[in-house]
Amino acid sequence: MSKRGEEIYRRKNGNFYVFAEEWFRHIKPMIKESTYIKYQNLWNYYIGPKLGKMQVSEITQNMLETYCVELLASGGSKGKGLSAKTVADTMSLIRGIFRFCDGKNIPLLCDGRSVTVKQDAKEMRIFSAREQQILYSHIRADLCIRNVGILICLFTGIRIGELCALKWEDISFDEKTLYVHQTMQRIQIDKMDRKKGGTRTKVIVTPPKSRCSIRTIPFPEELALIIQSAQTSESGYFLTGSDTRWIEPRTMQNHFKRLLKRCAIKDANYHVLRHTFATRCVELGFDVKSLSEILGHASVNITMNRYVHPSMQLKRDNMQRLSGLLSIE
Repeated sequence: MSKRGEEIYRRKNGNFYVFAEEWFRHIKPMIKESTYIKYQNLWNYYIGPKLGKMQVSEITQNMLETYCVELLASGGSKGKGLSAKTVADTMSLIRGIFRFCDGKNIPLLCDGRSVTVKQDAKEMRIFSAREQQILYSHIRADLCIRNVGILICLFTGIRIGELCALKWEDISFDEKTLYVHQTMQRIQIDKMDRKKGGTRTKVIVTPPKSRCSIRTIPFPEELALIIQSAQTSESGYFLTGSDTRWIEPRTMQNHFKRLLKRCAIKDANYHVLRHTFATRCVELGFDVKSLSEILGHASVNITMNRYVHPSMQLKRDNMQRLSGLLSIE
């Protein structure tokens, strides 16, 4: 059989797995390593076992809708169902492979675009003004470098990975600015690159998730003084003062949770610092465009919809403005 004939035969008889492999090879050089691993996991755990052996040209919209319902109800290693976000991410990956197939003129019964997974907006936790003051008082009483790192996140809104990747060279005390251009995360090692008996994960430092996340953030004078008081090095990672040693995000997350326990503050994820920063800024009357750039968002809408959570006190103050309309002359 000629090469052309082999190609036609493969496309006609190839199952979903065949085209997924081809798509993975195509996409790998164009995406971040962490994103590639995420896609691999979605395929290996959820898509491949269920749809991998099917002919891609025979997958229908009804099949995909039933598949999503099953994942939501009983997906996952414990069979208790996957989150709506994970199922939505899984469908997004399927649609990506379908687009790849369509671009190669592979016949498809559906493109997956009409299969949607409803995601309910999560209620975002923020610190109350009292909780924030308690946390701040505990940190001021113990200005170890990790606590100072938490303070930086609380008053600049940088992400935990950005803090862990921050270096002393990125801080300008003359300009009172932080230059955010890297992020740190722990990812799984691709099975093909994993050594026998070796570790399954590794820490990587890469540019942030988007170009908008590369930014210079001014910080207040009081914070500058606190950072300087904790400075033990002119270079290296902020949290260690070393170029070869670092503190990774999950270690900072654990430290943060222990600190909350000592403060008798209700448990929260580290990201609460970012939400709280954005909310306090709005309460203080920050220009939203400036806030959006400080947070590293691509648009003001992302800032307002995801990160700004008006407190009850702010709502009360705004409603109080109606009092003049109720007064009796």
